[in-house]
Formats: sequence, structure tokens, C-alpha cells
Amino acid sequence: MPAILFLLASGILLGPLTGWLNPDELFGDLLFPFISLSVAVILFEGSLTLKREEIEGHGRVVRNLITLGVLILWGLVAVLTHYVIGAKWPIAFLFGAIMTVTGPTVIMPMLRAVRPNQNIANILRWEGILVDPIGAILAVLTFNVILASQLGSGISEILWVLGKMIGAGLVIGGGAGYVWGLVLRRYWVPSFLQNVATLLVVFAVYALADLIEGESGLLAVTIMGVWLANTRSLHIDEILDFKESLSILLISGLFILLAARLDVGQLRAVGWPALLVLLGIQFVARPLKIFICSIGSKLKWQEKVALAWIGPRGIIAAAISAVFALRLEQQGFPEAAFLVPLAFVIIAGTVVLQSLTAGPLARALNVADPEPEGVLIVGANTFTQALAKTLHENDFAVLVADTSWDRLRAVRMAGISTYYGTAVSDHAERTMDLSGIGSVFAMTENQDFNYLVCAHFSRDFGRQNVFTLPIYARDETSGNDKEAPAEGIRSRRLFDEQTSLMRLLQLVHRGAVIKTTKLGENFSYDDYLKMNGGERIALVAWNEKGRLVVITPDDEWQPGEGWTIASLHLPSGKDEPGPEPRPEQDEAAA
Repeated sequence: MPAILFLLASGILLGPLTGWLNPDELFGDLLFPFISLSVAVILFEGSLTLKREEIEGHGRVVRNLITLGVLILWGLVAVLTHYVIGAKWPIAFLFGAIMTVTGPTVIMPMLRAVRPNQNIANILRWEGILVDPIGAILAVLTFNVILASQLGSGISEILWVLGKMIGAGLVIGGGAGYVWGLVLRRYWVPSFLQNVATLLVVFAVYALADLIEGESGLLAVTIMGVWLANTRSLHIDEILDFKESLSILLISGLFILLAARLDVGQLRAVGWPALLVLLGIQFVARPLKIFICSIGSKLKWQEKVALAWIGPRGIIAAAISAVFALRLEQQGFPEAAFLVPLAFVIIAGTVVLQSLTAGPLARALNVADPEPEGVLIVGANTFTQALAKTLHENDFAVLVADTSWDRLRAVRMAGISTYYGTAVSDHAERTMDLSGIGSVFAMTENQDFNYLVCAHFSRDFGRQNVFTLPIYARDETSGNDKEAPAEGIRSRRLFDEQTSLMRLLQLVHRGAVIKTTKLGENFSYDDYLKMNGGERIALVAWNEKGRLVVITPDDEWQPGEGWTIASLHLPSGKDEPGPEPRPEQDEAAA
């Protein structure tokens, strides 16, 4: 389950239930500025992941969702709020505008938990990030219309405010993206300062845009992030890592703080009608928005159903509702007090309901990616060909990458997916399909390249799922610190401590084959180790549910009953391998 559920529960426990945490007393006047700057960082981090090529073929759907879809949801939620809650039309339309946002604060964790297919994930991510500033602008515009109607202001003043908001966001955000991209590309800021400097620039862009017109800062930082993400020859991986870690910290804190501000009395006041509004948004408004905006698209009906179900509200909705409720009450609208508890019901309801059901629904509709138990093998040789065939025959996703077309021939003929090219290239990042892949084996005859592969993929797969092994056994026993890799690019070692790539290649060349052995009630792992006097090298193991585990010397885990072990059986009567061949000898043999 997404951590958001536990964060909300923690906030309610610390705030309304026990009174241990009072955010207003803790932060004072800095509470809402802190929330605003935190949201700006979260939106900027999310927009750094929005690359044009990821949305190819579905750009029209995303455009419809953040334009026509916003208007559809705005109107439907306003009608629900007016007739179910009994709110006056101005307040109802304001709440409808607030509820148009979904947001990366809840979409991203939910996508990681649900793992929908690429079409659904990309659309939800683009919609969640782009709709936040648009929904905020719509809410501000609605708020200004309410005030203008009370003060007797004209339509021209409202249009002027809207123009300043959009203009400030586009000009400042686009200009900042261009200038800061130029600064990063030309290395005018040292690498070790780029993360912090980028954070300060985001704060400055948000503050400058908000200074020109309130609430335009969210649009500015979003435009800046999208601009940087799509700037050629600009590497932002380290910045993205830093911002992602910071966003996780901020999201956690914000959910706890905003849940702690909940007034139980106000929540009781909205009562059961709030649940009817929640059900109306979940079962009527969101599905209508998705199905109307996806007319004429290539999406399957199962994907449309999944998109219609997943649309939780998050930090933006909570923050905006709190700010506008306070301002409207100060302007003589006491009925605006219900905005905060009603928004919290929608946020908590959509998060809880969708967190618990989106995964099973996606799997039932067959639009969820499989568990990432597959393997990307970088380096095609006689051993990796045999290992790839074994994994493929046992229904694991396998992708073999190599720069030699001839070496990949045997893999292709076995019906296994291949990538011809450098696995760490920009082309591979754009085109290599890693669906279902959860581990990386770097097994080329170039140790430095193996380290590079591990360092490259450790960010996406985690260092615990990136493996390699020494080319020669003496590489790890020489004790030469000059040849040892830096700690930052080290990876986990494959198989046992005596195994090297050259030894595996030699054994395969001399007739060793990969066989599978299933453990049972009468045949334990200890029996397996004693069998044949140890004339085997354990490679990987999997259970009946399809979980794959790599046998490594740094893991004391042992397979139990029901597990299957794949091992390299040594040639009979040839226990001791000869001298390790040079890479070119193995290439000739292959």
C-alpha cells in the first residue's frame, strides 16, 4: 500500500486525536509559505520527468484532459457540491476548481505501487503534473470572480488578473528554463553546486512569478522543469535524484501537517453528504472526463477504465482549500469553512479507496505490468546465451544487449529479446524495452564497461539489483587498490567467490551445461550442496510464484522447499579447469 495512507493516519493521530502537533502554532505565519515552496519543489521535480517522446501517440489525450477535462470536472463537482452539500453557487464553483487537480504527490506513489502499463502511467503522470498549476489558476480565477462580484469589479479586471497569471508563468518559467539550461550545459556552476543552485533558482522563479501575480509561481516552475527535461545535451540525472529525495521528504511532511490541521468538528459538520460527493467524483465525474477526453484515441477500453478509476487528490487540493477558506471567511463568507473538511474527505477517500483497489483492478483488466523479475543481461557470450535460454524457458523476461550482431544471433534464434547497441547509450534509454525487468547482469569481457553499466542502471533498479562478476579470479585476489573500482560504482557480485567470467566461459566451452533442480520435502538445499561432490555452480533460484533470486556470496539466504535452482554442471571427470583464457580466445571459440 502507498505510504500516503500511513502519513495521513499519522497526521490525524498527532493532530486531531491527541493534540500533540499543532502546525499553526509550530510554524506560525510561515506555514503557508512553507507549503507553497514545498509544492513548488514537488511540481518542479515531477516536471523534470516529462519528456516529449514518452507521450507520443497520446499527446491529444493529455491535452484534452488538462483543458476540456478540467472544465468537465469543474462543472460536475460544482453541481454535486451545490445540490448535495447545499453550498451556494460561487463556493460550489470554487470547490469544483480546487478538485480539478490530481497531483504528483499522490499519483507517483500510486503508480509505483500499482505498476500500470506504460500508456496509463505516462498519461497519469503528465496529467497529474500539468493539471496542478492549471487547476490552481482556475481556482484563483474563481476566487477573484467571487471577490469581484462582492466588490462590484468588472470583467476586464478579472481578465487582466488571468492574463498576468498565465503571462508571468509562461515568460518567467520559459525564460528561466532557457537561461538555467544554458548555465548547466556550459558548466558555469560547478557540478557539486548544481543541485543546491537549481533549488535556489526554483525558489526564486516561484517567488518572482508570485510577486507579479499570486499563484502563477506553480505554472512558472512547471514550465521551467518541462523546458529543462526536453533540452538536448543536458544531463539532469543528478539534479533529478536530489529533487526526488527532497520531494519524498516534503510530501511526507506536508501530508502529516495538513492532516494534523483537520478540525474534527468541521468534519462532522459536513457529515454523510461529503461521502456522496466523493462517490459522485469517483463514479461519475472522473469516468465522464476520461471517456470524453479519450474519444478517438488508441487507448483500449481496459486502459480507459483504469484511467477513470485512478485520480486521487493530494497536497495541492489540501493547500489551496485551506488558503481560500481562510481568505473567504475574512471577506465575509462564513460558509467557506466547509471547504477544508470536504476537501479532506475527498483527498482521504480517493487515496484510500484507490490505493486499495487500483492494483487488483489493473491486474484484473490485464493492464498492469508483471512483477519485475526479469533480467537484462549486458554481454552476449557462450555462458550468457545459455543462462538467457534457461531463464526464458522458465517464463522469465530476458533481454540481452550487446554491440556484436553475430554474438546476438544465437539469442535471437532462441526467441529471446535482444538489443543491438550500447546498453548505456541515449538510444538505449529511449528505445530499450525494460518492461518486466528487475535485475541487471553486466557480463561483458570489459570490466570497466561492466562497472559503467552497473553505475548507469543502479539509479533505476537499485544497487541491490545490479550485478557483475570479475573477468578473472585474480582481479579480486590481487589486493591492488589501484585496480579496484570506486565505492560509488561497485555492484553486487554474481554467484560464488571462486567464479569468474573466464572460468564460466571455459567450462561451457568444455561441455558444462545449465540444469535445473527442484527442492522438495525429501530433497533440501543441504542435500543439493552435497550432491555430486559439489561439481556445480549455483546461479539463480526461483519459486513457484515466479520470484527470482540471484545466488551471491554476500547473501546468507538459502532456497527452501518448492524452489528451483539453476546451476552450471561441470563436465564429468574435469573438475579442475585449466588456465583462464583471454577474452579473444573465448570470442574465437564462440
